[in-house]
Amino acid sequence: MSTHREPSGAAIPRGPVDSSRVPRYAGPATFARLPRLDEVGTADVAVLGVPFDSGVSYRPGARFGGNAIREASRLLRPYNPAQDAAPFALAQVADAGDVVANPFDIGEAVRMVEAAAGELLDTGTRLMTLGGDHTIALPLLRAVARRHGPVALLHFDAHLDTWDTYFGAGYTHGTPFRRAVEEGILDTSALSHVGIRGPLYGPRDLDDDRKMGFGIITAADVLRRGVDEVAQQLRERIGGRPLYISVDIDVLDPAHAPGTGTPEAGGLTSRELLEILRGLADCRLVSADVVEVSPPYDHAEITAVAASHTAYELTTLMSRQVAGERAAR
Repeated sequence: MSTHREPSGAAIPRGPVDSSRVPRYAGPATFARLPRLDEVGTADVAVLGVPFDSGVSYRPGARFGGNAIREASRLLRPYNPAQDAAPFALAQVADAGDVVANPFDIGEAVRMVEAAAGELLDTGTRLMTLGGDHTIALPLLRAVARRHGPVALLHFDAHLDTWDTYFGAGYTHGTPFRRAVEEGILDTSALSHVGIRGPLYGPRDLDDDRKMGFGIITAADVLRRGVDEVAQQLRERIGGRPLYISVDIDVLDPAHAPGTGTPEAGGLTSRELLEILRGLADCRLVSADVVEVSPPYDHAEITAVAASHTAYELTTLMSRQVAGERAAR
């Protein structure tokens, strides 16, 4: 396979299919119509699907989320004006396909996701993972921490996801971050939830969460304080630590994301979420995920479109950092 190179010797990234020549609705639905990983060999950012939802406690369907996000991403374009960046020209971004995760054995599925993520991370790539339910965040964090050490975590969600067990099960979509704290793979001086809202089982939920080191910015805080102040607070808490961002799409209000497993009223708008992410451009983002998109409950791709734009902003952040690191060498 030949690789085009600039006069400096740096490889020129292969970008998306040209939508002025091939209609958006034609051809395979890779993320943003980007090349597959096997077509480019290596990537700076690999988009990975995890079609798994055996850890859900209410509505199923997130196993179909990754492909729904890919379909909605056909509308993405190569220049991101909000970040003044062309992410697919700054770095090689490629679609790495899907992890095969056992739908009948959660423990084995967790191990399979961890192994697949670790194999990709060992090539030097960053991961942009499309879920799948939130159970998958644990094996992804394990793989990332093996490469970077304990990482800062920014968690966008309606729910804490730091509960202990459901029906005696320790691996579910409501428990990944308690397990991650217990395993020592998170930097407990830099943990934040954003968008939390809705009823809890009791005040102990908040007490336990606080003891683990999490700070909470509620959906109401975002409304009252505004996205710029929230982004500044997050930047100060994260500092220069390696950062993992996990986005449960139910952080958005059901008006903006009806297609999800455990919707809660009073959430963020898609505009608020995207603006907060854009405010994190100076943070050291090493990998990210977008999870809990359940297409059977979606309408007119509302949720999938929001998720595709969320993944696009995260990918842009990582691509800009790849380019900056390359320029500094």
